[in-house]
Amino acid sequence: MSLAKKVAHNTAIQIIGKIISTVLGLFSIALITRYLGRSGFGEYTTIITFLTFFAVAADFGLTLVTVQMLSDRSLPENKILNNLFSLRLVSSLAFLILAPLTVFFSPYSPAIKIGISLTFISFLFPALNQILIGLFQTKLNMSRSALAEAASRLVLIIGVVLTQKLQAGLNGILIATTVSAGSGFILNYFFSFKFAVIRLEFDWLIWKKIFSKSWPLAITIVLNLIYLRADTLLLSLLRSVEEVGLYGATYRVVDVLTTIPFMFAGLILPILTTAWLDSKPDYFKNVLQKSFDFMAILAIPLVVGAQFLSRPIMMFAAGREFAPAGQILQILTFAVAAIFLGAMFSHAVIALDKQKTMILFYVFASLSSLIAYLILIPRFSYFGAAAVTIYSETIIALFSAYCVFKYSGFLPNLKVALKSLLSSAIMGIFLYFFTTRYQNTLGQLLSVMAAASLLYGFLLYLFGGIKKTDIKAILEKKSISGEPTYGGSQL
Repeated sequence: MSLAKKVAHNTAIQIIGKIISTVLGLFSIALITRYLGRSGFGEYTTIITFLTFFAVAADFGLTLVTVQMLSDRSLPENKILNNLFSLRLVSSLAFLILAPLTVFFSPYSPAIKIGISLTFISFLFPALNQILIGLFQTKLNMSRSALAEAASRLVLIIGVVLTQKLQAGLNGILIATTVSAGSGFILNYFFSFKFAVIRLEFDWLIWKKIFSKSWPLAITIVLNLIYLRADTLLLSLLRSVEEVGLYGATYRVVDVLTTIPFMFAGLILPILTTAWLDSKPDYFKNVLQKSFDFMAILAIPLVVGAQFLSRPIMMFAAGREFAPAGQILQILTFAVAAIFLGAMFSHAVIALDKQKTMILFYVFASLSSLIAYLILIPRFSYFGAAAVTIYSETIIALFSAYCVFKYSGFLPNLKVALKSLLSSAIMGIFLYFFTTRYQNTLGQLLSVMAAASLLYGFLLYLFGGIKKTDIKAILEKKSISGEPTYGGSQL
């Protein structure tokens, strides 16, 4: 199969798989929030957020380094993969074991402390999964990962239903979460046999090479964690558990949305890396521009639509008890837009192997965000947290774009983004007149969303943001640029 067909097939499979997993994920959130309520979901959110700090600290940048190193054809693939997997296992266990030990010195309730002790091991599985997913990305074969993710979401839904029937409460939900994560890893590990037999291997020379590439990413990831998740952690320490529940439910919806840019950027990263390593700067810039345009086409209408639909979305996603979270979602979608656009630049920085240059930027963003959280959360609760999140995501996107421009000369053309903005504005007028009357049922909400999406797509086509040749190329699984070739095939 040619590179063009492999990329198109891989992209289609991953998009379909992600859509299925997203639907299942939203359904599981709906079940959990309705079962636990604001207070119980606040405890659940606190537990997951607390453990996330330890899990991310253990990452060492290995998730992204996996794709980068496996894309380098001069390195022994299976040996690199074995050592990446082994290093991830050791680092994850070392950090995660600290979580249940540390939490007993915190001011959290006994329910949260017990929950962390029950759940900490569940974070080991997605940590190991990321190495396997890096392998699938490099091989342009994400169908197996998509299937494993969908299956794990189904396991979670079954576990939540059983928890409700058995009246097992918060601990039952946490056990279901752990079983779900474990099932996803087992499937991914089994599926990886097609490409490699992964074994534990401890080659200190390779570990040193991995560290030399990963340490800048490790620092930036920890700093990234501070400005991304410190809001929820500080909210859990400074405000009520009900407020954490509202913010946590909103963030679950945001997390679902932000899987899209990171999924797409993960697909593009091996292509960008290979293009830059093979000294194809024009191809690198062309792929990055098309990716930026695609993200803009998705992100801008998302922000506009959320201003009119956020309340009913939160009601149907989490239950009527969580309707006030609609106001939080209105704010956080601006941060989502920054993530959509910034994800392409942050991954391009990795493709350029310039991660070290971002460290100071991340230090500034993290420290300034942390100070802002400490000032605004006590006064404005989740509204203050959401506002700082917009600031942090925007500034990191701008810093990443600057870094890419500095080392590759790439400056995005905003023509498509402006056409998307105009189309979205007109779509917003449509939503202003129709959402107040037609959002009382899920069917009505979906109908309005579908109509708005069709209107947006038609306007974007009318204004030239999407051309007939683009649609034809997508349908024929060819390059939307119609120009550059790479490795003998159109992308």
